[in-house]
Amino acid sequence: MTDSRPRTSLPRTRKRLPAAERRATILAAATEVFSETGYQRGKVSEIARRVGVSEPVVFQNFGSKSALYRAVLDHVTQAVSALLNQSADAGRPVPDVLAAFLDPAHMDRFHQPGSHGFLFADAGGLAHDPELGTALREVHQQLVEGLARLLRRGQAAGDVRDDVDPHTAAWWLVSLLASRSFRAAVVPERDRVEAEVTDLALRSLLP
Repeated sequence: MTDSRPRTSLPRTRKRLPAAERRATILAAATEVFSETGYQRGKVSEIARRVGVSEPVVFQNFGSKSALYRAVLDHVTQAVSALLNQSADAGRPVPDVLAAFLDPAHMDRFHQPGSHGFLFADAGGLAHDPELGTALREVHQQLVEGLARLLRRGQAAGDVRDDVDPHTAAWWLVSLLASRSFRAAVVPERDRVEAEVTDLALRSLLP
């Protein structure tokens, strides 16, 4: 005989994370989503789903979608700069660090959807957005500062020419990266030309 009496179930309780940890999990999920889809197509609902929270919780922590995107870009910029400088900390010559980073095969992987470079490429097309323009310029300035620090280390070690301004050289390298999509669209024999452009850029920095 089947027991038809209503069953009582214990209420489900979701573990409440500390505020800093909650922001970190949202930031990580947002980095994934925006790296896969870009800003325009990225949905806050998808970010919330990956974290396991409601959309209002995301907005409570970051205020708006544009503010969250700015936080993601800042986070990724710091991560890239730290990675480059950590390689130099390990004793690797700065020209070798730059050669590994700028290697065309690495750049292709770096700019694939789901990777940090995809975010930078996406951000470049949003520079005139009234909500994002100023923040995006600041993010690129941070990237330049990180590269300039690396170049100064190379100059101090005698591995990078001492007659170039680190900030100017850093902006030049960032511009080289930003123009990859243009070269991909119009340059014949792209692989060969990309390798030669990269080699030319690196050799111009050597003493």
